[in-house]
Amino acid sequence: MEEIFTQIITSIVDGEPETTVLLTRQALDKNIEPLVIIENALVPGMQIVGEKFSCGEYFLPNLIISASGMQQAMQVLEPALKARQETVRAAGTAVIGTVHGDIHEIGKSLVATMLAVNGFQVYDLGVDVPIDAFISKVKDTGANILCLSALLTTTMTVQRDVITALINSGLRQQVKVMVGGAPVTPGWASEIGADGYAEDAIQAVEVARKLIG
Repeated sequence: MEEIFTQIITSIVDGEPETTVLLTRQALDKNIEPLVIIENALVPGMQIVGEKFSCGEYFLPNLIISASGMQQAMQVLEPALKARQETVRAAGTAVIGTVHGDIHEIGKSLVATMLAVNGFQVYDLGVDVPIDAFISKVKDTGANILCLSALLTTTMTVQRDVITALINSGLRQQVKVMVGGAPVTPGWASEIGADGYAEDAIQAVEVARKLIG
């Protein structure tokens, strides 16, 4: 069992999605519980990738391909989880999107992916998201994390508008707000009353975990 876990971890770290999927199937064929595979192979593999990205050893393409391998492996495991009536305990529930007036996709999508592979239930609303859509989704899902991306100086103020709308709708105490994007700074996050700021996808996962304890 330990040997195949090590092989799965290595395949994720080396960025070999096809191998990750193949080994995950083999682990299932050996009657290893899907939750055990997730906790002892897939999650540790992505943690190593995240550490390598944080220290500059890995770059964005490495992160994307490793995350793709884990996502595909999770798809393999989903039928087995359902058959056993098991669920992966969510680390938290996050709503994420690029704010109204802004159509930048890549950074937001990477944060959504990294939150998902690190155990968060993620609702990605896409780009150019109206303020009301954020509020409705937080209310409908009971989310405890809201991630607002803005890549333009002209759309940064919409992050503040969303926080104001949360206050007016009585939802502000329910959800921790994280902001990010090229022009966004920790100072801006503090000024608008956000709970956290993340410079990149790895940091976003760390901040989200800290915010919800």
